[in-house]
Amino acid sequence: MIPLRDNIPHRRKPVITTAILVLNVVVFLYQLGLGGGVESFIKTYGFVPQRLSLSSISLGAKLLPLFSSMFIHGGFLHLAGNCLYLWIFADNVEDKLGHVNFLIFYLVCGVAASLLHALFNLSSKVPAIGASGAIAGVLGAYFLMFPRARVVTLLPLFIFWQIIEIPAFFFLGFWFVLQFLFGLVSLGATGAEIAFWAHIGGFISGMLLVKLFMRRRFSYRFS
Repeated sequence: MIPLRDNIPHRRKPVITTAILVLNVVVFLYQLGLGGGVESFIKTYGFVPQRLSLSSISLGAKLLPLFSSMFIHGGFLHLAGNCLYLWIFADNVEDKLGHVNFLIFYLVCGVAASLLHALFNLSSKVPAIGASGAIAGVLGAYFLMFPRARVVTLLPLFIFWQIIEIPAFFFLGFWFVLQFLFGLVSLGATGAEIAFWAHIGGFISGMLLVKLFMRRRFSYRFS
């Protein structure tokens, strides 16, 4: 299922969502310019679970990738898919939380997603990259905030493609169940390309944190 748009307009300009989208694209273009050096870049700024347990690595080198990895992507489709979900669902969550709260919420969900991924992959040396953990937090918040929203979805039916409207509660619930099932299958597997437990961790953290962030809104607003 490919989401195309939802039916809830935003009241304020989603400045943080737009800034995150732009930053993701800028970092990806920077990666393209690195040529053969992109692998070293990903190893340095991607999140490697094993590093958390290594005493030879400084605290800063352990913490920085928890944030920098959210803005690094492994290819155009990886970037496009994450940006699509972010653009469709994040504007309404930002609208409800406020700009500053949304930024903090997004980053905290991304960190929580990486930590849950690390919990299930403690010895992994493979860098985890991408915004999907943080975006999963946005999806978890949207799931609670706008369960009756309608998501216009491109649905493959055998050789045909059909555009239908699906309730957000079902669309996001189905997405989460798939991540959980794939996460169970990935347990014990080596070389898994998708960090399903990061998606799960992000979604759950988004559900748990969104009401806290709604109660503790900053009075500051961007014009």
